[in-house]
Amino acid sequence: MYVVMNELHVPSERKEMLTERFSRSADNMSQVPGCIEFLFLDNEKEDGKQVVFTKWESKQDYENWLESDAFQKAHKSKGSSEKPAAQTNELQAYTVAHQSSK
Repeated sequence: MYVVMNELHVPSERKEMLTERFSRSADNMSQVPGCIEFLFLDNEKEDGKQVVFTKWESKQDYENWLESDAFQKAHKSKGSSEKPAAQTNELQAYTVAHQSSK
């Protein structure tokens, strides 16, 4: 299993717009081969941070998604003059060493 977390640093005036954009993405991610879970998280302590959390069957499934038309479409700017919602981001990826399920 493979987990990827993308921490987005978002100005407060763009936070709601980004939240809406990712709410539309959530249903699409359930159709992506190998994607087990998709979460969009708001940081309780820091208003300017949001995290996209994805869990994958394998690293290869994640990489396949990065190369897919669906990924390109989801990350395409709506127009050349539109600013990205996030000012910066930090991507973290992990191989799951142990897991506990209830």
